[in-house]
Amino acid sequence: MKSSEHVVRQAYQIGPSDREKALGQRGQVLWFTGLSGSGKSTLANEVEQVLHTAGRHTFLLDGDNLRHGLNGDLGFSEADRTENIRRVAEVAKLMADAGLIVLTAFVSPFAADREKARRIVGPDRFVEIYVDCPLEVCESRDVKGLYAKARQGLIPDFTGISSPFEAPVQPELHVRTDLHSLAECRQTILAFLHS
Repeated sequence: MKSSEHVVRQAYQIGPSDREKALGQRGQVLWFTGLSGSGKSTLANEVEQVLHTAGRHTFLLDGDNLRHGLNGDLGFSEADRTENIRRVAEVAKLMADAGLIVLTAFVSPFAADREKARRIVGPDRFVEIYVDCPLEVCESRDVKGLYAKARQGLIPDFTGISSPFEAPVQPELHVRTDLHSLAECRQTILAFLHS
C-alpha cells in the first residue's frame, strides 16, 4: 500500500510530549499476543482496570471489537491478518501520540506483523506481552466455541489448528496463564510497568 506522492504531511504545533505532559504520563502501547483462549482480552481488561483506577488515561483495543468496525471489511487470510495488525498499530500509535496507555489484545500470529507494529508505534514505547498457554489448554477453555468449529473444518485458517502461531522470541514480558493465576499474571505486568 503506497500513499500518493501528492500527500504532504501536516506539521502540528502540539506534539506527543506536550500531550504526555498534560496527562502526566507517557504514551505507550501494551501489545498482548497469544492464541485464542490464552487470556489476552481478560488480562488486558484486568490491567486496564487497575491503571484506570490509579488515574492513568488508557484505552483498550480488542481484536473482536475492531472487526465489528474499523476492520469489518477484513477476513482471516494471511494478507487480511497482516492488514488487520497494520491498521491496529497505526491507530495505537495515534492514541499513544495523544498520551494514552493503549492496550491491544490481538492474536497477531505472525512475527513479522508484530515487528512491523513495533516499528510503526516506535520501539521505545512498544511493550510486547506474550500471553502464553498451550494449545490443548486454550482448546479446553474454548469459551467462544471456535476451536470446535475449526476442528470440524467450519473455520478455515484458524490459528493453532490450520494456521500457524509464531511465538514471540524476545517479548518484553512473557506470562503463562496455564501456570499462574490471572492475579499473578496481572501483577507481573503491573510490576514491569512500574519499574
